Amino acid sequence: MSAAVTGTREQYRRTRSEQVGVFLRGDWWRIVLLGLFLVGGIAPLVMAFLISLKTIPQFARQPFALTFPLHWENYGFAFEIVLEFIKNSMIISGVTVVGVLLLASLSAYAFGILEFPGRQVLFYLVLSLMMVPSAMTLIPSFVLVKDLGLMNTYWAMILPWIASGQVFAMFILRTFFESLPKELFDAARIDGASEWQGYWRIALPLSKSMLGVAAILNILGTWNNLIWPYLTVQKQALLPLTPGLWAYQTEYFTRYGLTMAGLLLGSIPLVILFVFTSRWFVAGLTSGAIKV
Repeated sequence: MSAAVTGTREQYRRTRSEQVGVFLRGDWWRIVLLGLFLVGGIAPLVMAFLISLKTIPQFARQPFALTFPLHWENYGFAFEIVLEFIKNSMIISGVTVVGVLLLASLSAYAFGILEFPGRQVLFYLVLSLMMVPSAMTLIPSFVLVKDLGLMNTYWAMILPWIASGQVFAMFILRTFFESLPKELFDAARIDGASEWQGYWRIALPLSKSMLGVAAILNILGTWNNLIWPYLTVQKQALLPLTPGLWAYQTEYFTRYGLTMAGLLLGSIPLVILFVFTSRWFVAGLTSGAIKV
């Protein structure tokens, strides 16, 4: 037993020596660079957390330093403010992502699995919509929503976001569907399956990870969108999180503690979402990287 322990310790020392040698030979700059990226990513969150515990005089004196006493009651006040906004964001983002995935997966199945004349040309025409800057579509979309009588409703945000979000989702899903063996669908057709059954029973179950990637990216985009809800919704009771907090900030612009507390509370649903879906997200990125 003593010899085994001694051998294990010796192996551990050799491994550590090799790691130190690799570090000294030139890999140190990668570690330093990753450390800088880590600090750059965490520093804003730390500063937001410190600000969220301050009163107005504390922020005026020392905006980024830790000051005492810590005002945890800011989170209680902020929770009462953002609760309605978070509920609106969950409704809007949830309905939007379902619509995007449904329409995008159907389009991706048609472009990736079915054979019809002009398929490639039509696909690239649809894909070219990704090149149009979103700022160019604000005025036409606003006029369309207003003419349809959708102002000050959830649909003023949901329908345009479904229309704009499905192009990218269709692109990544179509790439994945094209990589699937065509023999699976040919065998299903021989057994009497319809195209709808091939889509529902074969394509969708195999693309869960890619659907997860498209869903997370779409939710992030709609959850953090500020301009479009601010243009189409004037009722504060219907505002999602980001424009709701912005309206609160412009009304009480000096209460940075409450504003930062609201921002941190509003990010919790996204953190929870990523924690429970990170496995699908990483699997989808890896699958796409290998199969493309």
